[in-house]
Amino acid sequence: MPRNGSRGSNSGDGGPVEAAGYVAEVVGDLIRIADVHHLEVLCYLLDMARMEATEIGRRLRVRNE
Repeated sequence: MPRNGSRGSNSGDGGPVEAAGYVAEVVGDLIRIADVHHLEVLCYLLDMARMEATEIGRRLRVRNE
């Protein structure tokens, strides 16, 4: 994934905390789809991504308090 070197957010987006929350939410939806189709390994990998996004959001919120 390309990076522009900026750690900030673009004007108008929700910032990194909101982005991490959104990623966690969308990945949760993907987990439900994969689960319906019994894609266990994919469910596991997606759950790891969901947990990572949740943890990143938590750390960013704590740092910004």
